Amino acid sequence: MSFKFIDLFAGIGGTRQAFEAFGGKCIFSSEIDEFACKTYFENFNEIPAGDITKINLDEIPKHDVLIAGFPCQPFSLAGVSKRNSLGRPHGLDCEDKDNLFYKIIEILKKKEPKAFFLENVKHLYFHDKGQTYQIIKKQLNDAGYDVCEKIIDASFVVPQHRERIYIVGFKKELKIKFTFPTFSDSNPQLRKILESKVEEKYTLSDKLWTYLQSYKQKQKDKGNGFGYGMANLDGITRTLSSRYYKDGAEILIPQNNKNPRRLTPRECARIMGFSDNFKMPVSDHQAYRQLGNSVVVPIVKKIAGRMIIYLYKNDPLVIPVLPLIKLQKSSKNSLNGAEITTMISLGERPLILANR
Repeated sequence: MSFKFIDLFAGIGGTRQAFEAFGGKCIFSSEIDEFACKTYFENFNEIPAGDITKINLDEIPKHDVLIAGFPCQPFSLAGVSKRNSLGRPHGLDCEDKDNLFYKIIEILKKKEPKAFFLENVKHLYFHDKGQTYQIIKKQLNDAGYDVCEKIIDASFVVPQHRERIYIVGFKKELKIKFTFPTFSDSNPQLRKILESKVEEKYTLSDKLWTYLQSYKQKQKDKGNGFGYGMANLDGITRTLSSRYYKDGAEILIPQNNKNPRRLTPRECARIMGFSDNFKMPVSDHQAYRQLGNSVVVPIVKKIAGRMIIYLYKNDPLVIPVLPLIKLQKSSKNSLNGAEITTMISLGERPLILANR
């Protein structure tokens, strides 16, 4: 089955990858960062359009689903703290970011897709005592959508504590009462995604390691909990951030008889749920930034699958299958003359989606 979607603030395409897994066809993408565009091209053979604020809405094709991870800096705790210290506005008052959310509203009103998927930092929900999110939700409602949201921690599926808010909307006339999928704890362990051979360049220098230890001790003496984080190899890590390229302090890997090391870019990709087939044709510096800004693919994939089930559950080409069948890989068979291409198993009622 094929549905059409557009990928805004696309980054390196993590959300696109999730929606393509269920037969979606991306017909337009937009990303402003040139290095992210390079990674996007290497993986999808497509160069995204640039700055969405400079793109005429008539250039954006009609689509079924809009997906977007609009910039989170105005709402993140770090971003708010920094802007407060500089006396600059944040949230929807942020002068260089607020138009990006409203651009999404413009596109929704103009193109009227059946559904949308948005992702942002957890703090978006709590910013300005919850008032910011209520404004956002009202704008989405006024654009003609029933909206629901959920904060989900990715530690159910990857060895990383990463809470994000996921916002899903459907056109009101569809009368869809969406509920988010549940996630069972797969007990992910960091050591299972670590590379067996790691270059020495990822080990912290004596100078940097001394500095990080000194800084953490100073913060401890002040009664603060700031400082580096030594990872538990049998557990999960702190949140990977886009600043990881600076010193790697939030996630350090212990090593025997030597200084700890950073995660490699490939290990960072793994704790974001990307497969090893995903290409990172950029410097380590850019790879860390891109992955720290990305989505956790398995989380988005499960939400995407559920959205598609709700959108097409009354479609005769979406064929229910006995719940006991547990196929995870794509298959090609024939059922009543329809070519079956994908089996969706969301831990509830599996569906087979047939080609249109």
